[in-house]
Amino acid sequence: MDRAKQSDLVQSNRISSLLLFVTVVAVPFPFGSAAPSAIAFWCIVLGLGVMATSLRGLRREHLPLLGLAAIVILGYGFVLHEQLAARPWIAPMHPLWREAAEALGMQITSSVSIARNQPLFALGAPLANMLAVICGFFVGTDRDRARQLILVIAWSGVAYAVYGITSYLIDPSHILWREKTAYLGVLTSTFINRNTAAVYFGSCSVLWLLILSQRFRRLLPPGPIHWRSVPRWLLSEMPRPMVLSFAMLLLCLTAMLMTNSRAGIVFSLIAMIVAFAAFFHRDLPRRGGIAAALAIGGLIALVLLQVLGGNVSGRFDVQGLSDEGRLDTYRSTLRMIADHPWFGTGLGTFAWSFPVYRSANVSMRGIWDLAHSTPLELASDLGLPLAGLIGLAWLIVLAVLIRGVRIRRRDLIVPVAALAVAVLGLAHSCIDFSLQIPGYSIIVFALVGSGLAQSFSSSKNHRLDENGI
Repeated sequence: MDRAKQSDLVQSNRISSLLLFVTVVAVPFPFGSAAPSAIAFWCIVLGLGVMATSLRGLRREHLPLLGLAAIVILGYGFVLHEQLAARPWIAPMHPLWREAAEALGMQITSSVSIARNQPLFALGAPLANMLAVICGFFVGTDRDRARQLILVIAWSGVAYAVYGITSYLIDPSHILWREKTAYLGVLTSTFINRNTAAVYFGSCSVLWLLILSQRFRRLLPPGPIHWRSVPRWLLSEMPRPMVLSFAMLLLCLTAMLMTNSRAGIVFSLIAMIVAFAAFFHRDLPRRGGIAAALAIGGLIALVLLQVLGGNVSGRFDVQGLSDEGRLDTYRSTLRMIADHPWFGTGLGTFAWSFPVYRSANVSMRGIWDLAHSTPLELASDLGLPLAGLIGLAWLIVLAVLIRGVRIRRRDLIVPVAALAVAVLGLAHSCIDFSLQIPGYSIIVFALVGSGLAQSFSSSKNHRLDENGI
């Protein structure tokens, strides 16, 4: 791409990139943007961002990904039509409506969804995520904007870490202006749930590790890295920008560890190991280099967990790997899926559907309004076909990002960051609900969209990327 065309692209995406950057900075602030009003606001902002994007940066390689997004959107549209329509095309009505009509002795209009119109009200979060990935994709076609997105997320994470640590030390009983009703004595920053806060600060730690790694790699001469001399070089000659990046990394790590979230911290440390190995995969020895890096990274993670995360280790000793009732909840959700495999019980209706299937082994305290497993909840709400389509789309996304890591040298940080953060969010959401919180999920989807856009080399620069010139 010549300089004139690159300049036109930068100018044309100025508004959309500004809206995207404002979104990823501010979306964690109002309690993770979990309220319907906050979700609606970010849908409007991101929708304007998508409308303002330019198509000039698109290349032929990008079109299949846009086609994949269109297929997922059509799948959502079809299932939502069936769940909302008074006369669905093929979906059977939920039997609860017939039972209610017989019990009341009156005619009631049936619905595929267990809660009428609830799928429409619950559409905001998936819509915001889709708009975020599309806006991130179009903005990310410009390599400078893609790198800026990483810096914006990383620095905003530092700001939330500073606020979270300060508020924890001054008044740990409040989140912003609200009094905490749960998770007393742990850091949640602006999020209500500590698990979401943990993966958010873990994602920011991943980005700071990659920023630090990129600055470190640029200071070294071309050719293989002599890893044995790296510790001595870092202790004696570490430049000031690297010291600053290392300090920001420690700050985000500290906030992450103060959440005391077992799964969030463990998966975050694993994502950091994956990010390091992916970024330096060309600099590691060919025989067993990546395996050695993963092993050493795992050892360092265990040391960090023992030295700085003593409370987390204590929770592992007392509670083990899973909370009481979590596995029984998964079994109950699987029974829901078995009874409604094709179109589910309705998007956002888990809280209404679950009580009938609730096992006696599940804690009777409170309301289980989430399955604590996003894939299972998607399958129970939307049915197995659409949940399988979403899973297949994520596998394609991960494959594209892995390809980007393999072929890119210039701007390698972008696909690596997207891959590591996506792995973190997906893995954690399999046993929790972090990707169902817009204050975190919008950031992940925006970063993934940018990483997808930068996972391809242009025809002119393909050889340059391959040779690292």
